[in-house]
Amino acid sequence: MNSTFDLDRAPKRRLKSWLTGHLQSLFSSLGLLFRSPGAALLTSAVIGVALALPTGFLLLLNNAERLGRGWEGNTEISVFLRMEVGDGEAARLAREIALRRDVDRVRVVSRAAALEEYKQRSGFTDVIAAFGDRNPLPTVLLVEPPRGIEALANVAGLVASLRAMPEVDLVLYDLKWLRRFEGIVGTLRRGTMILASLLALGVILIVGNTIRLTIDGRREEILIAKLCGATDAFIRRPFLYSGLWHGMVGGLIAAILVGVGFELLRGPVAHLAELYHSEFALTTQGSSTILRLVMIGGALGLGGAWAAVARHLRIEETA
Repeated sequence: MNSTFDLDRAPKRRLKSWLTGHLQSLFSSLGLLFRSPGAALLTSAVIGVALALPTGFLLLLNNAERLGRGWEGNTEISVFLRMEVGDGEAARLAREIALRRDVDRVRVVSRAAALEEYKQRSGFTDVIAAFGDRNPLPTVLLVEPPRGIEALANVAGLVASLRAMPEVDLVLYDLKWLRRFEGIVGTLRRGTMILASLLALGVILIVGNTIRLTIDGRREEILIAKLCGATDAFIRRPFLYSGLWHGMVGGLIAAILVGVGFELLRGPVAHLAELYHSEFALTTQGSSTILRLVMIGGALGLGGAWAAVARHLRIEETA
């Protein structure tokens, strides 16, 4: 019965021993870092810069895409009517257009409303005053197609039919610049991902070289531990945790650098958006960005440390 009881407790003892070993390695790796805090902080800072560059670019591209989606979502076809078209006829024409299946809604901007809006936004009050009581602006119909219809072929037919109406003087609808903008953003995103991959490789090499130097400095200690029966896993753990700490601290530094950079840009971007009567504001996705950077940094640091330790153990075994 006692033997059965011991067998039941064996998995718990192994788990406890495993957790104790990892906790010891965790704190011993911190001790290794605190022995040379300057060098450790310098390595983490280099990792932070390497992670901050692509992260900052990607966040800027995300904001640019969000701005582009806002423009695309508010896209309207501006239909300028002839000067002789009155408000009643414009309302009738708006109702007629709104009945089309390829039209979501139509808004009528009367000549008086257009003049008032022009005065408020343009600042050319002196020019408007020169016309006296005459209103130089026509009635405008703002035709809004359904969401995403600009990517379909029938939007071209809608524009063509609007231009063919005898009451219409001019139709403005141009999304070519938006398609070019999206193409540029896509190209920059692909380039940023390539840069991120290269910098990630650089982080692995940096951590690997740092761990290699640490291993070289503790070569005799490692040889003695092996002679005493220490396993490869026992020897690996402190160095793996050191790489993990380097990467996680580097990720935290990267998050700080990205946050500071966006705070420096937030004011000028808000001022520029105000000039264009927009409520656009930069976003960094907050704590989720910090968490991702810390996790990515830790993963890269752990990968670099693993590569360095595995190579060192193979060398030691063949020596």
